[in-house]
Amino acid sequence: MTETTSTSTTQPSRPSPRPGVRGARVRIDSEWVRRNGVYVALGLLFAVNVVVTDNFVSEGTLRLQLIQVVPVVIVALGMALVIGTEGIDLSVGAVMAIAAALIPLYVGYGAAVAVLVALFAGVVSGTLAGGLIAWVGVQPIVATLGIMVAGRGVANLFGGEIKSIREPGIVSLGTGSILGIPYVVLIAAVVAAAVWFLVRRSTYGRQLVAIGGNKRAAELAGMPVKRVLMTTYITAATLAALAGVLLAARSQASDPTKLGLLIELSAITAVVIGGTPLSGGQVRIAGTIAGALLLQLITATLIFHDIPDSTAQIVQALIVIAAVYVQLGGRKELT
Repeated sequence: MTETTSTSTTQPSRPSPRPGVRGARVRIDSEWVRRNGVYVALGLLFAVNVVVTDNFVSEGTLRLQLIQVVPVVIVALGMALVIGTEGIDLSVGAVMAIAAALIPLYVGYGAAVAVLVALFAGVVSGTLAGGLIAWVGVQPIVATLGIMVAGRGVANLFGGEIKSIREPGIVSLGTGSILGIPYVVLIAAVVAAAVWFLVRRSTYGRQLVAIGGNKRAAELAGMPVKRVLMTTYITAATLAALAGVLLAARSQASDPTKLGLLIELSAITAVVIGGTPLSGGQVRIAGTIAGALLLQLITATLIFHDIPDSTAQIVQALIVIAAVYVQLGGRKELT
């Protein structure tokens, strides 16, 4: 409905607002919140911790936060690609567990062989998920849920129980650093740069976004939809396997029952609050990284102040609901 204003002969007339201007302004505000709210929240929470948390800005504290957030960042980057195609991957935690469980079995052949075998397990899992989704037509949530359940069982079959990892190369991967920067952080930075390049500068990235925006139109345009979907799920699973390797290397142990448990929820949360819509068609790399950092900072803040970890999970759930509302609910009201 267009709002109209009346004028009189005694008052100067004012130009009437153009139809839709007010609505457009509100939509721009909502879009700004979706795209930039995570950065504002991250900055505010960081500033609060500087004031209320002792030694928060010390090198040791900041270094620890970066190390701890690495697995979520790597998994979330793969998840962002999947969500960009309007899909979902619930199997990433199980893939992490499988990768970590394989390391003690092959570490006797050398660190490089053990890591390659673990990464190959991610390729196999991604190929299975991508095949079910792209070629068989199974819904992503169903296909990856099945792989999640079966994958956790496979991890327990390979690992059985907690096994320590003492191979020097693996230990160095998890604890070493160069110029004071931990290897795991450098690896995460390289992965982020590679994913950014794929999304922003490659044909694959443009095809991924087009498929997420309108899969049917992409098919009619002759795009290799099935191949792109396969590549996306293989990439996401391989990144999950890499995160499992790094987490096992840092903890110097493989625990198939606990490693990667519920990390898929943290990854999805990071992607959503980072501004990537669940409806697909967009992938926000910087926002995803900021979302992972925000989740890590929330958890750390609660731990610093002796608040139970269960509270962090509740806060995370509320953040997801709020982010989804901003993306979908709020936009629906404004149209």
